[in-house]
Amino acid sequence: MTSLDSLRERVPTYGKDLALNLGAALSDGPLAEPLRYAIALASAIAARHRALATDLESALRERAPEQADRYLDDARAAAAIMGMNNVYYRFRSKIGKDSYGQKPARLRMQRIAKPATTKAEFELICLAVSAVNNCETCVKSHERAVLEAGLDEEHVHDAVRVAAVVNGLSFALDDR
Repeated sequence: MTSLDSLRERVPTYGKDLALNLGAALSDGPLAEPLRYAIALASAIAARHRALATDLESALRERAPEQADRYLDDARAAAAIMGMNNVYYRFRSKIGKDSYGQKPARLRMQRIAKPATTKAEFELICLAVSAVNNCETCVKSHERAVLEAGLDEEHVHDAVRVAAVVNGLSFALDDR
């Protein structure tokens, strides 16, 4: 039994659609398989669901063993950096004062420029995490960067679909 099969079996009956959606989101679409799994993992980390993240990490290692370390590293880095940025930029957006917008962030983010995968893939992972964390400013910024890096709206849509399913699963698996 694979990690993904084990995960699907733990989903409560009322979450059957989520379990089916997870299989579809991780198996089809324009994104390369290791990237889909990295987006799922980063989304689970952003949703703060450790068990789900562990299962998705195992699934990525099973599905793409040669590429897993790079994608796992970027998934973790994107979740951590966006955990910081999403709070900061959501605050600036919600407060709505120009004076805050003119202050330098002074937040180190060198990893965005030097990912383990590609710039486009890392930006896409950051976009998905920003969607989970509900940061409009960051979602718009990363969507623009993804498109400028050569990916298209289908890639963006697919990434956010994966993030949405994983976020829903984080609720179903916790039975909140």
